Amino acid sequence: MGFLRKIQESKQAGKKLLAVLIDPDKFTKDENTPLVSQLKKTPPDILLVGGSLLSDYLDETITFLKKHLSVPVFLFPGNVIQISSEADGILFMSLISGRNPEFLIGQQVVAAPLLEKTHLEIIPAGYILLENGKTTSVEYMSNTKPIPQDKQDIILATALAGQYLGQQVIYLETGSGSNHTVSQAIIKLLSGKLQIPIIAGGGIRNEKDLKTIYDAGADLAVVGTVIEENPEILSALVEVSKY
Repeated sequence: MGFLRKIQESKQAGKKLLAVLIDPDKFTKDENTPLVSQLKKTPPDILLVGGSLLSDYLDETITFLKKHLSVPVFLFPGNVIQISSEADGILFMSLISGRNPEFLIGQQVVAAPLLEKTHLEIIPAGYILLENGKTTSVEYMSNTKPIPQDKQDIILATALAGQYLGQQVIYLETGSGSNHTVSQAIIKLLSGKLQIPIIAGGGIRNEKDLKTIYDAGADLAVVGTVIEENPEILSALVEVSKY
């Protein structure tokens, strides 16, 4: 079963999923590190691999993760060079909250012929960047402005446009190391209007944050920074996702 189908079926069943975002430039490929040990002990539903800047470690990181873990590994690309046939799939994202054509369609056109030659499961994702009180790497690298979280009408219209354009999931993001999560009100609003699954990431620091995201209607939550800083918290977050 493909992972998109798993998200869709989980949404229909009211089940929640958890993803861990791995930055290859910060990841130590050693099975005895606290992070890898914790991922083995309490694996999430999926691993996302990517970052705003990447060196030469993408293939190596994915190969390592697939060797030592039995969960899907998907690409979370920041640009067209972040494609690897070693992965199981890719979130094929369009930054629909911005007005920079390079990240709306330009990078995607360049990537398409490369992806056509791979076995990757391709999940079209409408990516919506929301403000979090500071400038994020995504905002800087993509040269786009996030949508203020109090502009709920614009956020909803953007998400609906993504759905009508054929995106299979909507990814709400406040950015790596965010000061706060996607607001509960926004997730509730979108979950009541959209038919497609909602992914939420950024600012999730503890079990309470995660539960709030789930209770609001997110189908898949993504954690990254908190796991890098404190790998042991993963077991508690996985428990919340299974509750």
